Amino acid sequence: MESPPVLLKDWRLTFSLLHYFDNPIEFCEIDGCLEHGKCVQTMSERDMSFQVGDRVIHWMYGLGEIIQLDEKVLSGHTSKYYVVQIRDLTLWVPLNETGEHCLRLPTPARDFKKLFRILASPGEPLSPDRFARKTQLTELLRDGTLKSMCRVVRDLVYYKRTKKINENDNSILAHARNFLLNEWSVALSVPVQQAEFELRDLLKMDVL
Repeated sequence: MESPPVLLKDWRLTFSLLHYFDNPIEFCEIDGCLEHGKCVQTMSERDMSFQVGDRVIHWMYGLGEIIQLDEKVLSGHTSKYYVVQIRDLTLWVPLNETGEHCLRLPTPARDFKKLFRILASPGEPLSPDRFARKTQLTELLRDGTLKSMCRVVRDLVYYKRTKKINENDNSILAHARNFLLNEWSVALSVPVQQAEFELRDLLKMDVL
């Protein structure tokens, strides 16, 4: 049995129901990306930024792989998509400028190591008010850059040393941490466990 679409609070979500050959196809469009659908038609590779087999980084979900090229019909219009597998999640990302801004290639090793300066630097203050802090962190996540993910991890770890963090803080920290570690592992060709050890060392902490 297929799992239902993963729903995340604080992100723009639009839901629709398609029918193809009388079979319902449920999908979720997240800022131009279709989530958890079924393939309806394959197509040849041509004039694209990414190819099948490429490992890519989705701006919100992190590390994945392009497993197929696909077409879907929505409201009478046919659109082309990259099918991206991210763990147990499948995303349909449009083959257009908006969709391709959702994806990028993993950061080169040399550029990735430059991020260590952010992680090792003092954390910037977060608001003691949980609603204002949530807004601060959400804006960083919406930026979708690796620099912002590093800042989220650094600042929450710094905040956590002197103040209690709530469930939402923990959820954001876990998301940013996993996003960072998965790309770290690919960019520097090291196991995730080693990346986590090095991250703890940069943050100067025993556990994360």
